[in-house]
Amino acid sequence: MVLSGGMDSVTMLHEYAAEIDLAVNFSYGSNHNLRELECARAHCAELGIELVEIDLSFIGKYFHSSLLEGPEAIPEGEYDFDNMKSTVVPFRNGIMLAAAAGLAESHGLEVLMIANHSGDHALYPDCRQSFIDAMSRAVQEGTYEGITIKAPYTLLSKADIALRGKRLGIDYSTTYSCYRGLEKHCGKCGTCLERRQALADAGITDTTEYEDD
Repeated sequence: MVLSGGMDSVTMLHEYAAEIDLAVNFSYGSNHNLRELECARAHCAELGIELVEIDLSFIGKYFHSSLLEGPEAIPEGEYDFDNMKSTVVPFRNGIMLAAAAGLAESHGLEVLMIANHSGDHALYPDCRQSFIDAMSRAVQEGTYEGITIKAPYTLLSKADIALRGKRLGIDYSTTYSCYRGLEKHCGKCGTCLERRQALADAGITDTTEYEDD
């Protein structure tokens, strides 16, 4: 399973823990990589799931995205197309899934999991159902094991995912979302606002530490 350490992937890690043999976290130079990685490590340790950490630093070196250019580059405001387009990291999920496919085949595994969800569809082309289906076919054709991609959250909202986490008893303060990568969540960028709304919609008391609290 591809595990960032954010709300969605941590929820999937817990929900499907009995099926997950291996988790992989990718460091690609984003503002929030290290904060997310801390969370990924903690949840894998809690569940007894091995975590592989792979360096994709060439993305941060050669690709263009505000997510790779420091906290000040991240816009404030709602999680919508016009405001958040600058945060797109070109073909990020495609690159990660390709690397994860090689890792899975090396370990004799037949399924990859990724926690994309419906709120990402309009903004990120590599989070859409059509992309996941196409990438799954490519991975299946390109591996001896016939590896496929499982993305069970594709049609769920972030609030739907948070509700699943609520039933699982996940403490979301042990996940990280802020695209600025600060010690505390900034509370103002699109991902912070989306996080706050999802927790509120799911009826979860938000214990996240925000800079603006």
